[in-house]
Amino acid sequence: MALTSEQTAHAGATQEPIAAVAASLQAVLGQRTTAVIAGVTDAKAVGKWARGERAPHPKSEQRLRDAYQVARLVGERGDAATVRAWFRGMNPHLGDRAPALVVGERPAEVLQAARAFLTNG
Repeated sequence: MALTSEQTAHAGATQEPIAAVAASLQAVLGQRTTAVIAGVTDAKAVGKWARGERAPHPKSEQRLRDAYQVARLVGERGDAATVRAWFRGMNPHLGDRAPALVVGERPAEVLQAARAFLTNG
C-alpha cells in the first residue's frame, strides 16, 4: 500500500536526523525564518544544527520537526519559493498570521492550514 503525501511527510519529520531537518529548513526558508520557527534569537544556531555541530534543545527540535513536516507537505504543491511564501505570508486559516510565527505554538493548526492550501490552492 502506497503512503500518502501526509504519511511520507510525517515519516520524514520523525525519522530524519535533526541536522538534516535543520539543513532542509534553512535551505528552503532561510536561517532567520528557521530560527524564528525554532524559537531562538541566534540565527547562527541554525547553521550549527544543520552542520551537526550542536543539537537544538528538545522544544526547538520539536518545532523544527513540525515545520519540516508541514514544509514537505506544502512542497507537494510547489517549489521552494512556494513553500517560503506560504510560511512567511499572512494565512487566513491562522487569523492572518504567518505560519512561521504560529507553527511553534500551534502546529496542528498550521498543519490544517497546509491541508487547506493543498485542497483549495
